[in-house]
Amino acid sequence: MRGKTPEDRRLLELLDPVAESVGYEIVRLRMMGGAARRTLQIMAERPDGEMNVDDCATLSRAIGDVLDAADVINGDYVLEVSSPGIDRPLTRLKDFEAWEGYEAKLELDRLADGRKRFRGILAGIEEDAVCIDLEGEEDTTVIPFDWITEAKLSLTDELLKRGAEQREQRLARGAGDEDDDEHPNHSDEDA
Repeated sequence: MRGKTPEDRRLLELLDPVAESVGYEIVRLRMMGGAARRTLQIMAERPDGEMNVDDCATLSRAIGDVLDAADVINGDYVLEVSSPGIDRPLTRLKDFEAWEGYEAKLELDRLADGRKRFRGILAGIEEDAVCIDLEGEEDTTVIPFDWITEAKLSLTDELLKRGAEQREQRLARGAGDEDDDEHPNHSDEDA
């Protein structure tokens, strides 16, 4: 789920250790776009869940240096490093536990209870499964984590309130705003 395509997964194998070495975790990686202009989008955070402009710049430089040296991406591309944002993707089992009590949307690779899409309140994890309370259902639904292809927090008043509180705390500590940092890269022909 952190990487969708085989190329994404290969890049994760290369870049996870790089991110970890400078103190970050990659939440999601996507190579997007066509032949003319591709974008490598990386959402990351520190282990405490924070990610500010300086963090994005630090991680972008570390990843950019490795990608330039490894030359594993054909053609021109732009590297975008950002925080996962307020309505973040949920890509790791620990994300479902950390965001327990918040509404999320899940999409599965197979039918479960006659459907592939679920929306409800996250109710934690149970071994290698995600627990979710669905509206109108008495029992908590348990979905194997491996069945989930996409998951994301829903933008609700509760989530916005939490985001505002976290922003106030960051500003009080002087940590700054979350933002993106772009690192353009070129093929060997342009170097």
